[in-house]
Amino acid sequence: MLTAMPPFWASWLYRPVELRIDVSPIPPQQLEGECASIHDRINTPGDCLYGIAEIPLSDPRFAIRYRAADGEFYVYVEDLQEHRIAGFTVFSRLIELDKRADRIIRGPHSKFDVAYQRKGLASCIYRWALDAGLCLVTGARQSPGAHALWHKLARDYRLGYVDITDKRMRYLGNSVEPQVLNQLNTRMFLLGKGWSLGSFAAAARMQID
Repeated sequence: MLTAMPPFWASWLYRPVELRIDVSPIPPQQLEGECASIHDRINTPGDCLYGIAEIPLSDPRFAIRYRAADGEFYVYVEDLQEHRIAGFTVFSRLIELDKRADRIIRGPHSKFDVAYQRKGLASCIYRWALDAGLCLVTGARQSPGAHALWHKLARDYRLGYVDITDKRMRYLGNSVEPQVLNQLNTRMFLLGKGWSLGSFAAAARMQID
């Protein structure tokens, strides 16, 4: 669905180089307000979102808008027919990790209007990032939808589990016991294109017992 990786993301990636299912969904009215505000800002001269880069999708109804700020990536999906933002994904820096891991890892968080869920939009954005070589790690908690999405992506990208303690990752394997899964320090990761477990461990200083 998505076309080429934008230059800003590619250049960032190639610099020298959940688990607990208990997140309550955002109220629809709140999300609608957030999306309306973003759409207004994109179309308001003088706003920092005005005129941000746009990438068409294979479905002409939608387009991607994206920007980078403070090392984090913001990807907005715009419904061109309805003149509204369908939802967005933020690829956040993880304060739990050290600077070395920060260079190659981001934690994605998505919010999509109910009318646009189950259309493959979030999956498309995640694949875009993974195919560019970005590695993804979950936050401390996930919604049921996000959890299902990660396991769907695991069909095409390597998924594993890590313990994050004192800003370091320790590899736990491809699966973990329920009591380990329920610990807040236990996270899932997906390896982006071009990464092996060994190269990822070396780049992120991940301990493999």
